[in-house]
Amino acid sequence: MTPPLGDIAHLGHIELLTPDLDGSVRFFTEFLGLTENGSSGGSVHLRTWDDYEHHSLTLTPHTTSGIRRTALRTSSEEALQRRVRELESAGCQGRWTEDEPGIGKLYVTGDPDGHEIALYWESEWYQAPPELRPGLKNQPQAKPGRGVAVRRLDHVNFLAVDVEPNGDFVRTLLGARPTEQIRLDSGRIAAQWLTFSNKSYDVVYTEDWSGTQGRLHHIAFATDTREEILRAADLALDSGVFIETGPHKHAIQQTFFLYVYEPGGNRVELCNPLTRLVLAPDWPLITWTEEERKRGQAWGLKTIESFHTHGTPPVDG
Repeated sequence: MTPPLGDIAHLGHIELLTPDLDGSVRFFTEFLGLTENGSSGGSVHLRTWDDYEHHSLTLTPHTTSGIRRTALRTSSEEALQRRVRELESAGCQGRWTEDEPGIGKLYVTGDPDGHEIALYWESEWYQAPPELRPGLKNQPQAKPGRGVAVRRLDHVNFLAVDVEPNGDFVRTLLGARPTEQIRLDSGRIAAQWLTFSNKSYDVVYTEDWSGTQGRLHHIAFATDTREEILRAADLALDSGVFIETGPHKHAIQQTFFLYVYEPGGNRVELCNPLTRLVLAPDWPLITWTEEERKRGQAWGLKTIESFHTHGTPPVDG
């Protein structure tokens, strides 16, 4: 049985692995405009100016790029315990830990593809120091005057060997709603977008043609306007940041976006999805066919050739 929408409040923060910690920190602070907010165990914690928690992103040195943890905040302590009971009843064993600053106990488990998922409730609200104090009391931090100055962490797109069981895991055990998906002529689900809130999506699963488990497609940060995506492209050109594709507008979810790579090798999306919300309580799952996807993912343009070449339609989101 699908749990009631609301036990998971939102995407909290993400831990990325990077073989170039210094370069990655420079990218996220100088280009994207995040603020460093401490370090622990060799990892660096950073935050966007409008996320209310201690950190939005953790960068951890490693031999490769990739994603280590995706943390989801629950709506209450009771919701956390409810989700843990449901996960364990379904055979998804996890462990409790307290290994992040500003965060209480986390229940760490994993999706069927092996991505680490952590659930938590207790969270320390960010208190800006005097030099970062905002002019408006209803935002946590002053908007940075450097780089793109992204507003918040928006979503994560996982690669998965088999999309459907992962989407079912997030839907039935965590309470997400699927909003859009791609179904191939074979009947296989090639990608699925799911939300925990009124945002049109928080988590995406995309078929991984390599057959490798636990990989990342991208993480995404939201900007205030489309124009900031265009400005980000100019800044990337000026500062030597690699642009993979864009600016474009996705057909699925209608996100205006830019894909870039940070020095550690992780793909990062800059997106402007703020105008699209799912407000209907009976929102129907929108399914795109293989033929419809052949028309292109962004204004009729194919954007990431590697996915198309290996037999999986290019993915939005």
